[in-house]
Amino acid sequence: MESNATPKPTHWHAHSADEVLKRLETSRDGLGQADVEKRLQQYGRNVLPEARKDPAWLKFLLQFHNVLIYILIAAAVATALMQHWIDTIVILGVVVINAIVGFVQEGKAEKALDGIRKMLSLHAIVHRSGEKKDIDADQLVPGDMVLLESGDKVPADLRLVETRNLKIEESPLTGESLPVTKSTDTLDQGTSLGDRKNIAFRAPW
Repeated sequence: MESNATPKPTHWHAHSADEVLKRLETSRDGLGQADVEKRLQQYGRNVLPEARKDPAWLKFLLQFHNVLIYILIAAAVATALMQHWIDTIVILGVVVINAIVGFVQEGKAEKALDGIRKMLSLHAIVHRSGEKKDIDADQLVPGDMVLLESGDKVPADLRLVETRNLKIEESPLTGESLPVTKSTDTLDQGTSLGDRKNIAFRAPW
């Protein structure tokens, strides 16, 4: 199976398995280590784009973007105009403490989610230099021979080269409730995404 991580758009489903191997300059024995390192430098890691994270100062300011906070600030202004300074200080103290607590809790939640993502990081079984290896999925490169077994999550978009009773759950992509039967048959270039039976799509779920 071939990684479809090349940066140039190519209709891999419309090429035969042998032609895909030729275009990606690989073989069924997989890439050599030198080729892997070269392609990692050229294409980067096999990871989905991450959402841009807001800077810490903006996250803190966003804690004040709340209807209740607006009401409290308005109350603080009103008490200040009436020169009820103790009430003003108390209200502003509540506003600031609320913002600090929210900021800290949000930071802890983000760290917890990052930890979960690392725990759930995908692995892939590949053939490299004719040997079977277990690697982190983010180390896959175009041309890697990826082996899929029952229960595996698809670690990258793959052009299937060999299959044996392969079925993949693709309901988030196709809407089909049943697993999709895959094959290595060459398809028409205009085949829709959901009907590309010779492609295994990376699982975001």
